[in-house]
Amino acid sequence: MERIQKFLAHRGVASRRQIDQMLQQGRIAVNGNPAKPGDQVNGQEKISIDGKVLRIERADFKPRLLMYHKPVGEVCSRADPEGRKDVFAQLPSPGRGRWVSIGRLDINTSGLILFTNQGELANRLMHPSFEVEREYAVRVHGSVSMDMINQLQKGVMLEDGLARFDEIIDSGGEGTNHWYHVILREGRNREVRRLWESVGVEVSRLQRVRYDQFNLPKWLKPGKYRFFEDDVIARLYQRLKLELPQTQAKRQLTRRSRR
Repeated sequence: MERIQKFLAHRGVASRRQIDQMLQQGRIAVNGNPAKPGDQVNGQEKISIDGKVLRIERADFKPRLLMYHKPVGEVCSRADPEGRKDVFAQLPSPGRGRWVSIGRLDINTSGLILFTNQGELANRLMHPSFEVEREYAVRVHGSVSMDMINQLQKGVMLEDGLARFDEIIDSGGEGTNHWYHVILREGRNREVRRLWESVGVEVSRLQRVRYDQFNLPKWLKPGKYRFFEDDVIARLYQRLKLELPQTQAKRQLTRRSRR
């Protein structure tokens, strides 16, 4: 038996955080009854989300990881009530499981999003306790003083708590075309924009250029994606202290024995 959040995350349904939100919203049912965070399941149950019964797959399918260059104008939800283009429609099939986004970007923000078919990997890369770095390139309107920079790094109280940039790098430019690179270790909604707005500065362009160790390459154009190799995924699992799914672990062992 496993907690339902862990069970569904391991099967690529969504990250643990996303599943927890769905449970709190009453969107998940087990054998026709509303499920609660912490409920135990063994895989024999009929589990549904929004009334649609899930096809439960084994959890040991091959992990996949890709990087997508999100353009402005796409949303990061699967079902947008306004019918706008979503990032999931632009991705190839994961083979097994379903794509889970590692972090989100708002419709007016472009740049790097990682996707995996392993919910537990997504959860580990998003969980605040792991303090994974996110780096953004920001173009701002308005004059920025050293006092503002210091305040943004010291911390600003937003409506959802204290927030700050771990690092702010002046990237040059003049007038309304001045760029900064900022680094933070959280993924709150519109956090970068809200931090700059708190000191009276408007963000005119925002792009995520790095997530953890993964940088957005210049050759990856908006709307395009790239897969990561098995060896990269295996090293990522090891660094995050995650157990590689059995099928992938066997593949790695076989490959090494041939060398």
